[in-house]
Amino acid sequence: MSRTLFIADIHLCQQEPAITAGFLHFLQREAHQADALYILGDLFEVWIGDDDPNPLHAQVAAALSALPLPVYFIHGNRDFLLGKRYARASGMQLLPEEQVLSAYGHRVLIMHGDTLCTDDQGYQRFRRKVHQRWLQTLFLALPLFLRQKVATRMRADSQQANQHKSQAIMDVNAAAVQEAMQRHQVSLLIHGHTHRPAVHVSAEGERAVLGAWHERGSMIVLDASGIRLVEFPF
Repeated sequence: MSRTLFIADIHLCQQEPAITAGFLHFLQREAHQADALYILGDLFEVWIGDDDPNPLHAQVAAALSALPLPVYFIHGNRDFLLGKRYARASGMQLLPEEQVLSAYGHRVLIMHGDTLCTDDQGYQRFRRKVHQRWLQTLFLALPLFLRQKVATRMRADSQQANQHKSQAIMDVNAAAVQEAMQRHQVSLLIHGHTHRPAVHVSAEGERAVLGAWHERGSMIVLDASGIRLVEFPF
């Protein structure tokens, strides 16, 4: 049966070998049976440049490039610096932060999802800052060890800031969701980022949210019958 798979928020890192093993198993089993795979951001816990010699990156690139199907990638808030060099090595096609698909009779908007969290004004200010091209160019020109220090410090600051935010603030804003769906004229939206897996039904249509790969895997399956959210053990 023809189907397309969507995943997000895998957060691969060397400190979590079980997640890596589960992801590689997913690629070998589930992804091989699909028409296409869309990774909607935060494939990696942190990304400090395509020149990072982390062996995990090469392992994942080899597994992705071995898939007999197209793989697409939208940047997340953790791996927004992932570039064309790594995309080529992985056989992934980079997509813009908002992409509309037409598949199996459905018109679908896909994104990472962080731009929908407009109530978190502190994060949105931070996002606008780090997405400035000149700042990214300057960061990537630094030696690797300095980039690692900066990334570690930024991650610690983010975790501390999030401790003082309500769960509601860090979730999507309903008006932002409505605006995005109406602007793209879609009745189906798929995203990640919030780590709150669910399928929401509203007047605008359906909003499917992917879960994070902390204790189990999460994917959304799209086929001729519609969408379904699937969670599975590593």
